[in-house]
Amino acid sequence: MQRIQFDAHQTEYSFIELKAHEEISMKSVRMAGLAAAVVLTVSAGRMSAQAKDYKIEAAHSEADFAIKHMAISTVHGSFHGVSGVVRLDAANVSKSSVEATIDVTTVDTGVAARDTHLKSPDFFDAAKFPTITFKSTSVTKVGDHYDVKGDLTLHGVTKSVVLNLEQPSKEQIGMDKKAHRGFTATTTLNRKDFGLNWNGTLASGDSALGDDVKIELDIDAAQE
Repeated sequence: MQRIQFDAHQTEYSFIELKAHEEISMKSVRMAGLAAAVVLTVSAGRMSAQAKDYKIEAAHSEADFAIKHMAISTVHGSFHGVSGVVRLDAANVSKSSVEATIDVTTVDTGVAARDTHLKSPDFFDAAKFPTITFKSTSVTKVGDHYDVKGDLTLHGVTKSVVLNLEQPSKEQIGMDKKAHRGFTATTTLNRKDFGLNWNGTLASGDSALGDDVKIELDIDAAQE
């Protein structure tokens, strides 16, 4: 019968080589995992870097409105107390968002008596509802503009509305040394949807005020 002889030294070396190979393999796996984590972190950083927050500058921003008066003319007015933040992803505007607040007490139509009436319970009831707020829920590109859908709270009533947003302006450096961008958006609201029902009847039978209100937002926002 043939005897099988084991070389103890050779067996020991083979075991050591196997362990070394296993350690190298484990190190390779760990290094690959670390490299993947670094790549993901850098990629996420680049993606988040694309989105910038711009604070609305009240001094250079306003919410304008226009409504038919006596069925023959159009009365224009503005709210000057606009604040909030626009988060803009310039690489993909559809990933952007906005939250804004308007101070109702800043309403200005150029006629003090009319402004007082607008702030009364007949209209905005500024004492009870001092602010108008808007919070976007989606931004969708449509042709050469964007539809910014969001929740508008006005006169204590919240409704989903869509703003027609023009292409945001390019960045400009202001006197404050900050990067600024401009945003212009429009929409039309039916004031009765928000409980603004006051009206009068003319001798002709026509209503003193129209129901549809055209809105234009002109915003200057500075990067935070």
